[in-house]
Amino acid sequence: MVIGPFINAGAVLLGGVLGAVLSQRLPERIRSSMPSIFGLASLGIGILLVVKCANLPVMVLATLLGALIGEFCYLEKGINSAVGKAKQLISRPGKAKSGSHETFIQNYVAIIILFCASGTGIFGAMQEGMTGDPSILIAKAFLDFFTATIFATTLGIAVAAISVPMLLIQLALATCAALILPLTTPAMMADFTAVGGLLLLATGLRICGIKMFAVVNMLPALVLAMPLSALWTHFAA
Repeated sequence: MVIGPFINAGAVLLGGVLGAVLSQRLPERIRSSMPSIFGLASLGIGILLVVKCANLPVMVLATLLGALIGEFCYLEKGINSAVGKAKQLISRPGKAKSGSHETFIQNYVAIIILFCASGTGIFGAMQEGMTGDPSILIAKAFLDFFTATIFATTLGIAVAAISVPMLLIQLALATCAALILPLTTPAMMADFTAVGGLLLLATGLRICGIKMFAVVNMLPALVLAMPLSALWTHFAA
């Protein structure tokens, strides 16, 4: 039985609850400045992942095609609507607002991607499903705990709810890993990681308020990365 997804989801759940409890006890300057720090960290991680790219055309093509698919399917719009409805259900009357509704949506969507669609989480779940080694997800859990705590001080208990889809995604990946990983090559994993790095770069820019990329619309790029890498290696390399 896999344990990494449960540990990682539990860290986000506990961090989200703790952050919501501490939200009124932390100075406003800390609550307002820390998301930018995590955005900066996301940019740094993204850069490190992008440089691992094996085939630059694959990374670019997967990102372009994935973004086009996401735009045609209105993925970002659907997620924004769902998050907005969830916020109305979760928010407590009279609770102090830390920003506008639009800011909440932008930040919440960004951390959904940060927690649920990171290359580390996806690869970690696949690795544990294949080898039984949960070390990557356990290491990710420490980072996610502190990240969830800080974001929950501004976004509230809604951050803890992200643990549910994250757990389901990682369990599904771990279950399917036995079928997926034997078909991959180092080049395919490198290109997949690089595309994930681009998404983290877009996420970091969004969290920092520099450029509001439609990160959700870029998610199909993760699905396209490995098949395109295999095709490129076979026909062009």
